[in-house]
Amino acid sequence: MRIAVLVGGVGGARFLQGVRELLPDADVTAIVNVGDDVWMHGLRICPDLDTCMYTLGGGIDTERGWGHANESWNAKEELALYKAQPDWFGLGDRDIATHLIRSEMLRQGYPLSAVTDALCNRWQPGVKLLPATDDRCETHVVIEDPENAGERRAIHFQEWWVRYRANVETHGFVTIGADVAKPAPGVTEIIESADVVLLAPSNPVVSIGAILAVPGIRGALRTSTAKVVGIAPVIGGKPLRGMADACLSVIGVGSDAESIGDYYGARATTGILDGWLVHSTDTAEVPGVEVRSVPLIMSDPAATAEMVRAALEIAGVKP
Repeated sequence: MRIAVLVGGVGGARFLQGVRELLPDADVTAIVNVGDDVWMHGLRICPDLDTCMYTLGGGIDTERGWGHANESWNAKEELALYKAQPDWFGLGDRDIATHLIRSEMLRQGYPLSAVTDALCNRWQPGVKLLPATDDRCETHVVIEDPENAGERRAIHFQEWWVRYRANVETHGFVTIGADVAKPAPGVTEIIESADVVLLAPSNPVVSIGAILAVPGIRGALRTSTAKVVGIAPVIGGKPLRGMADACLSVIGVGSDAESIGDYYGARATTGILDGWLVHSTDTAEVPGVEVRSVPLIMSDPAATAEMVRAALEIAGVKP
């Protein structure tokens, strides 16, 4: 069985654990958001790729949900003594090793997809991790400048998320590089040839939305012969992790499961969904989309596997 999963963030990584739990022998490709990627201190950081890689490879800090387990922060402390900027973004010592290898390979001319394969040789995630694009395609956020009243400026998503915690007047999101980016090799082919395509319960705006911003990916979802089934990233109108509600508010979309389903839309019209899973206590009506209510709390891989099973049932695919 060939499965394509669009993922981003901690929720996406944990969802992949459920896919692997239910379907250990399936050919699974995770198409991963790169909108969060950024250069810091001369290193290329790919938060979502690394979160998926560490989570599936058994190296994640389970309490934080991101970063390396058993981390130390000596480099961060030294950078602070040098007064290096930005001072609001910390890199753990073990995590830096990943970024050093990635940055060196990128400087040597290897594309991000090849670099990711090389890093995964160390972690053995059990699924193929494929960046949505090898090109720069970063999410920036247009805000009211806190330092210059009445002026707007665009900042990288990481600054908005980590430094400001989304607690600044925000006017919109811009995907820098999307106008010239191309899907990484194999991305559209995998979507088009899959038996089922799943949208993980990731942030609809800056994770799934950033993937869809890469030209060609939305089109592949619309023309694929596979059913496309999404999993709502909210329960009772609130995300269990992250700031999906803050992002949705900026673009004028409600944070309830029905509004997010409408935002994705039905493939029968101009959208991308055939099926939509919402939590067992939620309801939703999305025209042209089959909606089912099932438990969506990813308490462990076994519980998450049941979510995946329900998604496959909507798609008419037997696990």
